[in-house]
Amino acid sequence: MTESSNADFIEQHAAPGRIGLCGGTDPINKLIRKAQAPLTADGHRSLWSHAFLFSERRRDGQWWVIESDLDVRFRQVRLGVQENRASRYFDAEAFPNLAILDFHLDEGQTQKVQVAALDLLSGLASYSLRELAGTLLAMHSTRLRMRDNLLAREGALYCSAMVQHCYAAAGIQFLPGVHGKNVAPHDIDESPLPHASHRLIRDLGISKVRRALRAITP
Repeated sequence: MTESSNADFIEQHAAPGRIGLCGGTDPINKLIRKAQAPLTADGHRSLWSHAFLFSERRRDGQWWVIESDLDVRFRQVRLGVQENRASRYFDAEAFPNLAILDFHLDEGQTQKVQVAALDLLSGLASYSLRELAGTLLAMHSTRLRMRDNLLAREGALYCSAMVQHCYAAAGIQFLPGVHGKNVAPHDIDESPLPHASHRLIRDLGISKVRRALRAITP
């Protein structure tokens, strides 16, 4: 799907408890996408660099998300679980790839996911670059992925580990056998569990575009 704006896409598919994925274009996002190459079917960079949860539509008419992120702005740094308007993902140049995943949660499961996310938010859980590095190391070994994150920290979660933590409260493991703090954004999208995946893709990567062109060229 490429014809929709990011704002229209989010408006159409957002719902409480659903998962958002994005693929960013800044250097850090590109690095995270490239680092997930061992997880992709073709061995090239992933479409995704970040994962977050949709919370609810507020009185301001905006969808809000809960996420664990490193947010650096002028004279302000936020590191950890935070709440933001989904409008931060409206910029198509900064976020050419978006997905919203629906794991068909019932009302009770949705509440458990949201409560778990709010608990992390109120507890000021931090973002862990160290744990992220441990996850990147584990991607090269099935054995390591099944073990505790080698660089785990108490009270800290990076983006997709936060999403897995919240879904675990509803009894859902995206990749059975893979430790929650070794789950990457690409893993959530590729989960074998039944789910609907709504996608807005503009940046496949040069290698994928070349292969697609070869496939349709006589």
